[in-house]
Amino acid sequence: MTSVDVKNLKGEVVGSFDLDDRVWAVEPNRSVVHQAVVAQLANQRKGTADTKTRGEVRGGTHKMWRQKGTGRARQGDRRAPHWTGGGVVFGPHPRSYHKDLPRKMRRIAMRSALSARLAESALTVVDDLALTAAKTREVRGVMTALGVARSALIVIAEADEAMTRASRNLPEVRAVTPGGLNLLDVLKYRHLILTRAAVEALTAVPMEEAATAKVEAGAPADVAEADAAEEVASTNASDADSADEDGKGDA
Repeated sequence: MTSVDVKNLKGEVVGSFDLDDRVWAVEPNRSVVHQAVVAQLANQRKGTADTKTRGEVRGGTHKMWRQKGTGRARQGDRRAPHWTGGGVVFGPHPRSYHKDLPRKMRRIAMRSALSARLAESALTVVDDLALTAAKTREVRGVMTALGVARSALIVIAEADEAMTRASRNLPEVRAVTPGGLNLLDVLKYRHLILTRAAVEALTAVPMEEAATAKVEAGAPADVAEADAAEEVASTNASDADSADEDGKGDA
């Protein structure tokens, strides 16, 4: 487990949080990240570009002039590609650019990007991100208190209209939920700001994978679920102990 500080909206450290190494401390796989980026960019393409061939452009099919006796080069009809207004040769036509990527590769790419942000000290965990008003200056003030200069991706546990409205006026800031988090955003924005609940939501998937792997290995389902629950309980207990120690220190 990797421990990180948990801050409040004033930038003060109010506790610590243990990050699951299966998500936040993996060795980045640059090759898989590249394939995932290429696939995501390709899947964003509409594929609606279209050009007209010589059979689709406007114009007649008559021969421009007779074959011999004029001294000119022989020509066919005016819809040929070398004439102005003629058809386009080898131009684009509607097609699908869709690329499939296995689920395991997508998850490896995302975990590689998240781990890279943590290794770069470009990740901040906050206790809560409840704004007093849906104002852009509120988000700017929070970022300043957290020591984030400009570019930031804010990940909140649940959709918050106030946060969305307050952050969309900042061109280099975006607020998303864990379900809307994608690889391009993690790579585009230079800093990650996550709530404690958002981190738990992102960590829930590998815990489910671990329980599934135990079941496939022959362990009963209830035992696998109990092991996963025990991991969650131990993590929460460590967080509670840290909070108690902080409270005693303040006293």
